[in-house]
Amino acid sequence: MLAKVTSCALIGLEGAIVEVEVDIARGLPSFTIVGLPDPAVQESKERVRAAIKNSGCIFPMKRLTVNLAPADLRKEGPAYDLPIAVGILMASEQVTADTSSALFVGELSLDGSVRHTNGILPMVSLAKEEGIKTVYVPAVDAPEASLIQGLEIIPVENLATLVAHLQGHIRIEPYRSGFDFSAVEEPVYTTDMAHIKGQEHVKRALEVAASGNHCVLMCGPPGAGKTLLARSLPSILPRMTIEEALEVTKIYSVSGLLPPDTPLITHRPFRAPHHTISHAGLVGGGRWPRPGEISLAHRGVLFLDELPEFGHRTLEALRQPMEDHIVTISRAQGTLTFPANFMLVAAMNPCPCGYFGDPLLPVL
Repeated sequence: MLAKVTSCALIGLEGAIVEVEVDIARGLPSFTIVGLPDPAVQESKERVRAAIKNSGCIFPMKRLTVNLAPADLRKEGPAYDLPIAVGILMASEQVTADTSSALFVGELSLDGSVRHTNGILPMVSLAKEEGIKTVYVPAVDAPEASLIQGLEIIPVENLATLVAHLQGHIRIEPYRSGFDFSAVEEPVYTTDMAHIKGQEHVKRALEVAASGNHCVLMCGPPGAGKTLLARSLPSILPRMTIEEALEVTKIYSVSGLLPPDTPLITHRPFRAPHHTISHAGLVGGGRWPRPGEISLAHRGVLFLDELPEFGHRTLEALRQPMEDHIVTISRAQGTLTFPANFMLVAAMNPCPCGYFGDPLLPVL
């Protein structure tokens, strides 16, 4: 029997609908996954097999073929575990529910519990655009998924509970967050400009830079307070709007850097990469490109301490993102665009102009 379940893939920061097709046929027992799966997707065969058995269901000992369509789109990550398991149970007629308007995302443990999955926010956002009504996500990711309004978010603790829900034996209540961005208090920064004494001319320069989103170069001897002042800069930047907060949260969700107790990032990012960072680590890259430090600093501050120590090629790569506020990465598999609207703050020693009268000289 053939069964189809809807899931989602990530392409950069955007989602793409993936149809998980499961066919069970006669023949020697086998389990094959096609559709350009990466090793993490291939390994899902063992996770799904153990999760189905340990959830009280029967894994069919027949010829099993799973197709992840479209077949020319590379699939990576363990987010397909849950839709594959549901598809197998539907194809073996252990689940008879109508899932045509539902999307399934989640990684399975061997005992059937559903683990955290990266990139939930862009996946749920795509589901809304495609007219999908119900989204099944890991229970720990339900607060993040609920940031997209107008969808029924079903938090799934384990596969056994999901099967009982689809069969109508129990009901999993949709997640209700009641989140109100306007009621969120002003974010608290670990380093606040109000707590810094002295260096009034530098603080004034940073205020001017913050008001106009200008870049800053601070020159001075070690211990003058360059790093401390740079870390305090986000505390005087304007508060993020809900649109900006969602943009930043989407980047951190895809990168797997979203704190488990923080479904929405409300404070402006501050990124301070070491001068040994690679070109790909700064602008983004990889076999399938991931956001780099300049994208992680989107709507926030990118601090480059000891600026002359950074490689020439690395610094030259900042030109285009600083002008266009985006970075485009081209690979053989395709071209991806990441946001990169950040405020650059750099520090160096000694001062290039030879002026040492003040302990710290800001240059706008």
